Amino acid sequence: MRHARFRAFFPAVFILLSLVSCDLMGSYYVSGTESERDDLRQLAKLLEDDRTSGPDRFAVVQEIGQNYLRRKAYAKLVNFLGEYVDANPKDPYNAYHLFSIAHAYAAMDAAPIAAIYYDRIVKNYPDLMVKGESIHRTCLFELIDTSADAGRRIDYRRELITRFPDRVDLGRELFLLGKDFEAIGEWDHAIEAYRKYLPWFGSPIPGYPDAFSYARNMVDFANSPKDWTFENLPALVVAVKEALASASPSRLSKLRSKVSFFAMSWHQDLNDGSSRVVFDFSPFMGGQPIAFSPNLESNSNSTEGYLRTWGWTDRSMGWTFYFRKINFPVDPEIHGRWEWAGIYYGERLE
Repeated sequence: MRHARFRAFFPAVFILLSLVSCDLMGSYYVSGTESERDDLRQLAKLLEDDRTSGPDRFAVVQEIGQNYLRRKAYAKLVNFLGEYVDANPKDPYNAYHLFSIAHAYAAMDAAPIAAIYYDRIVKNYPDLMVKGESIHRTCLFELIDTSADAGRRIDYRRELITRFPDRVDLGRELFLLGKDFEAIGEWDHAIEAYRKYLPWFGSPIPGYPDAFSYARNMVDFANSPKDWTFENLPALVVAVKEALASASPSRLSKLRSKVSFFAMSWHQDLNDGSSRVVFDFSPFMGGQPIAFSPNLESNSNSTEGYLRTWGWTDRSMGWTFYFRKINFPVDPEIHGRWEWAGIYYGERLE
């Protein structure tokens, strides 16, 4: 029996589908109100007429399907279209009929079975344009949206990008392709996807408001020498304190991150472009040592550290240096090391 391998997962659906005979347009299919039954009988006559072919035949089959959809008779729709496709394997519109079956399964909360049909359409049937829309493109979107497996999403998303570059938001798809590659640990492919995404940075990506900053940092960090990183936080803090005490701007500058280093007030948004700077310490040191707290601030933890400093020539209330543990699985030798990532001006806002 068709779909028997899925019976165990959706018993209620298959009990319903197996209660009746599936003879094409038999008595089981002619149902509903008297008016609906009359419509179905007339459509059945057209379907059985050898003169009904091509687009006309397609229209008849779809009208029968719409009759079931209007009444939410999804089981009848699945059975009817399934029997029709089996009986007419060379019908050029079978991709659309199978798409209607997938839609019906989705309406019955049987998304995994719907996905089987979407996948079958893409792999085994030529594409169709219906009302200006590609069936394959729609199926690929459905498969991407419903698949919990990142590897499968990668395959579908790559096909979507390759086949429909002018009919998708390339920025969105390239960034999400990078996230999918991350999910399976394919970091080199993830970086490449982010690199391709960067020219499309204006694309809105739901759930990722900082997508551009994230992708840019990943690409820049991957291409950098990373020679400012330290094995642990204590070693980094000691080096920074020695540079502050030496009153050497160049020595201090060598210690800061060379990727996405920021200098901003506590209330400023890190994604604000003005917070990312190529920082020159010379105008702020005045040839004098800079004072610093003997210990890190109390809000420091296993992944972040804060060091209070003062004595800068801008007469501010002080700067707080921000250190962070590096999250970069692309390079196991760098992942987990520490960097001096930025500066906060003034007093911390609680």
